[in-house]
Amino acid sequence: MMNNQTLLDLASILLGLVVVGQFTWAMRFHFTTEKMPPAAKMISVISIAMIALFIYLLMTRVQPVGAHVAGLLMMIGASLLFVSAIRASKKARLWYVFEGRSPNTLVTDGPYRYLRHPFYVSYLVLWAGWALTTFSLVSILPVMIIALVYMRAAKGEEATIAASPLAHDYAAYKRRAGFFWPKFGSSS
Repeated sequence: MMNNQTLLDLASILLGLVVVGQFTWAMRFHFTTEKMPPAAKMISVISIAMIALFIYLLMTRVQPVGAHVAGLLMMIGASLLFVSAIRASKKARLWYVFEGRSPNTLVTDGPYRYLRHPFYVSYLVLWAGWALTTFSLVSILPVMIIALVYMRAAKGEEATIAASPLAHDYAAYKRRAGFFWPKFGSSS
């Protein structure tokens, strides 16, 4: 019979893998690319290493129940935000991360109403939640590294859009929607 710690460890691992599975599905079926950019491959390698680290930490240490519960709630939130961003951007044919191409249209519905980069935020919330379930200081560094990578990707995408025919509309959108933190009450 499994104890509560083992059940929480398994729930954290399974939920984390399910959400990563959602992200992987999107890489194949939602985002557009001709060839996976090298920096996107780097994100995949970092993600695999993080998964291995987090599973190792969960299976070799005892974590407080509160850390598990809070982390699991964050992972569920990441999944919900991700699905909402997929629904809002379904028709936009968004480019792959680090693709360097300007979009054909701006997505401003769903979570995009408040966040300019809901996909990156959902990824960060997943990794932070999963790290929290490990309740280990070791897990902070990879989350910080991947956050910097996502921030660089988002800044690059914004620079590409600022140099495109969508620049004027995007400048107005930036005033209404937050970068990685939502702006509420200022959307029109």
